[in-house]
Amino acid sequence: MYIYEAAALGAAALWALTGLLSAAPAQHLGAIAFNTTRMVLVTIMLCLWVALTNGWGSIGNDHLLPLVLSGFVGIFMGDTALFLTLNRMGPRRTAMLFSLNAPMSAILGWLLLNEDLTILQISGIGLIFLGVLLAIRFGKRKSQLHKWESIKGPLWIGVLRGLVAALSQSIGSLIARPIMEAGVDPVAASSLRVGTAALGLVLLSRLPFSWVKPAGRFTFPVVSVVALSGFLGMGVGMTLILFALSGGDVGIIATLSATTPALLLPMMWWRTKEAPALGAWVGAGLVIAGSGLLFAS
Repeated sequence: MYIYEAAALGAAALWALTGLLSAAPAQHLGAIAFNTTRMVLVTIMLCLWVALTNGWGSIGNDHLLPLVLSGFVGIFMGDTALFLTLNRMGPRRTAMLFSLNAPMSAILGWLLLNEDLTILQISGIGLIFLGVLLAIRFGKRKSQLHKWESIKGPLWIGVLRGLVAALSQSIGSLIARPIMEAGVDPVAASSLRVGTAALGLVLLSRLPFSWVKPAGRFTFPVVSVVALSGFLGMGVGMTLILFALSGGDVGIIATLSATTPALLLPMMWWRTKEAPALGAWVGAGLVIAGSGLLFAS
């Protein structure tokens, strides 16, 4: 009866799970090498699927440039900043920062597309920002020692990278929105967007800078986890969201898919054996409440 809502929650749970799965290989390989490997593998998966379903025919010549630009900004820039944040801030804080893409999309729609912001939307934006601030400032107890709860380097650099990731995701989605409304096959569009990001990352990794080179060795277990992370997050997760949107209420589906920061907390509790601090729970709750107001309006 609630199959579409269950699909949205399933996607949010998968995104939380892939955040945990990605933490170790991203630190082992470095953000650039990890993301390059992930994007190349996901591109191959998506292209094989589109080839079997003949989805390429839905993409016209006028769709190519916007999809490429959307992939460059939303995935190449956004995902690279996301995994740089993950390596510096850990999965919990990264998920909280990335949840800001929802209010950023609303604000950009108001600024660029002349969409009105209602009182409910403004309240939702405020709650999400407050939740993120609370979770970052009071989301860890002094007794928590796990490396995922530590911050490497200055806090402001990690926050800035998280904001860039969320903003890039929002801009990429806004660019792709008119193309998707025109009826382009979603998997074919994703293939082009992810392929653009993969090409950009491959070229970036060829630059003569140490920070773009792999920090650790490529081993079968590491590459297997990278492939699993890409398959679950960008393959199954996005497919569940597209299925949910095909029959569910957009506001409810979007709100349920925004529960990733809250679903991540019990997963981290299980993985690290350390209960999240009260500030983390309150912050995640405010993000969900804010997302609910934002999308319900």
